[in-house]
Formats: sequence, structure tokens, C-alpha cells
Amino acid sequence: MQAVKHGDTVRVHYHGRLTNGTTFDSSEGRDPLEFTVGTGQVIKGFDNGVVDMKVGDKRTLNIPVDEAYGPKNDELIMEFPKENIPSDLNPQVGMDLQMSNPQGQVFPVKVAAIGDSSITLDANHPLAGEDLVFEIELVEIK
Repeated sequence: MQAVKHGDTVRVHYHGRLTNGTTFDSSEGRDPLEFTVGTGQVIKGFDNGVVDMKVGDKRTLNIPVDEAYGPKNDELIMEFPKENIPSDLNPQVGMDLQMSNPQGQVFPVKVAAIGDSSITLDANHPLAGEDLVFEIELVEIK
């Protein structure tokens, strides 16, 4: 039976959890995730974790921060003056927003804190700074 190697396109079902057991994503009720191994379409620990699996194999991947979304980057946390917020927007801590940089690229941010004259926005990936656990099942090697 064929084992997964770099360059293969695979389909997997997965259940992603934080180390405290909180689920952050799952393919349950959806089509399996399809990606080409070794091309950077998924995080490094997930990519490397499917290598040598055979169709039908199940595996638990314990992925450290550095092979997931990396550590939180303090440079991606910014203060934004309240006076620059649209008047029809009522920001709340935890709210997801979108901003654009001077080049016009749009990127997601999360409201981390609200002060008297500014709000703190966090542009880190929501899973940055987290070790991740994935239960995976290899469904197909294309």
C-alpha cells in the first residue's frame, strides 16, 4: 500500500484542538481537507505529520507553536485612535474587524482592549502562540 510522500496530493479528515481540549476546527460534516504535501498549503507540523501515512491510517499530531502559527508577534499589536473609528462602529473586546495597510492590502484584526482614547488591535493569527493537537485520518492519496 502506498505511503504519503512530499509532492502527493492528499485528503484528510481532521479535528483540531488546543492543548486544553478546546476544539478550534474540524472537518466533521464537510469534505475532507485536500492539500499537496510539502508545498506550504498547511502549517508545517500538519504537512510533516501526514508523511508515511497510508489510506485509512489515523494519527494524533502534537504540533508545537513553531510548527504551527508561530509565537505571538508584539509588532502586530497596535493602538488605534478612537477618533479614526467609523462613527457607526461600536467595537467590543473580541470583535473581529478588517483593516487595510497603506498598500491597500486588507488583513483581519481582533479588538484586544478598549481604552479611553484608543483601542488595541491584534493582527496575529488567532492561533499564534498556541501548541495544537490534531486527530487526523488519511482518506485518500490522489
